[in-house]
Amino acid sequence: MNPGLIILRMKSPIVAATVLALSVVVPAQNKPRARDLGVPFDGTPGPINAITDVRGVEVGVATIIRGEGALKAGAGPVRTGVTVILPRGKDSSDPVFAAWFAQNGNGEMTGTTWIDEGGFMEGPVFITNTHSVGVVRDAAIAWSVKGGKMFQPWSLPVVAETWDGSLNDINGFHVKPEHVMQAIESAAAGRVPEGNVGGGTGMICYEFKCGTGTASRKLPPQQGGYTVGVLVQANHGRRGELRIAGAPVGQDMPVPAAPRGGALPPSTQEQGSIIIVVGTDAPLLPHQLERVARRATMGLARTGATSGNGSGDIFLAFSTANDGVAAAPREIHVNMLANSRISALFSATVEATEEAIVNALIAAETMTGIDGRKVDAIPHQRVRELLKKYGR
Repeated sequence: MNPGLIILRMKSPIVAATVLALSVVVPAQNKPRARDLGVPFDGTPGPINAITDVRGVEVGVATIIRGEGALKAGAGPVRTGVTVILPRGKDSSDPVFAAWFAQNGNGEMTGTTWIDEGGFMEGPVFITNTHSVGVVRDAAIAWSVKGGKMFQPWSLPVVAETWDGSLNDINGFHVKPEHVMQAIESAAAGRVPEGNVGGGTGMICYEFKCGTGTASRKLPPQQGGYTVGVLVQANHGRRGELRIAGAPVGQDMPVPAAPRGGALPPSTQEQGSIIIVVGTDAPLLPHQLERVARRATMGLARTGATSGNGSGDIFLAFSTANDGVAAAPREIHVNMLANSRISALFSATVEATEEAIVNALIAAETMTGIDGRKVDAIPHQRVRELLKKYGR
């Protein structure tokens, strides 16, 4: 099981005095996933159907939920967190070949200039909210220094973000260094928490509650037997755009024309974002991994997104093959998959990205955040009905 850390804060002073000192460790949720609802997807998933199907990959989360009612900047309510992906696990400092791609750049992913230049990613990938990138970056460096994980004398961490300000006191800067450490400490192989967890805690996609999702694909032996895993932090899209397994389900589940109570009004334009991280054990070099990262766009498009002006859609791909090559002192030999055999990995990336986004939707639960704003989870039974309606 892969534990996630949830930091809870209660309004009662007596309860709060107890809970404030605790980080409650809970196992990965035993929630239904898209396949449990009968959603048909292309391709064959790995055993867990998660990015951790790529051997060596670990994922951890720290989730911060506290307060309710009116927004008071600096006090809450808080609905946010941190997610970390460690390509070779937290005990390794061996870099991985990597590349990235911005489908629409109204967002942030630090450390990418060195990935472009050097071809390697040195350390984990962190995902959080937009205004916590700095503190997460600094905490990541501190962890690398303290733990002897530095590959160079300096550290250029990869930290990505999406905006959770509709539900979270984002200008209160509630993500702290200890949350980054908790996410790392909780990281493990196995099942990955999905929905309202980690950096995805306060996120919304297609105007439903959304957040973190993951999926994987296992290629058959004749195509190399490689694994491709995807993790998304989804915070994008308008309701009418949503497609599940090709069915235009969003059109049949319209957002009410006027707010009800503290509900969010319907969106008139795309103002969300999505971070997509693709991992594989296939021996790919950086230029090939950039090609893989670009294919994540097609998986996103399958769910209906159009990457509007306000959307930060940034994707990263890494390979856990070719271990040890970053530290080689002189000429080395690396393995590279022939381009003539890479198409199967492209398809796997598209398929796993689509499913990871739908898994994020299905796992998320209705949440009420700042100023009593409520965002509903997607109704599972209605999804089943609409899939049947459209012959899916």
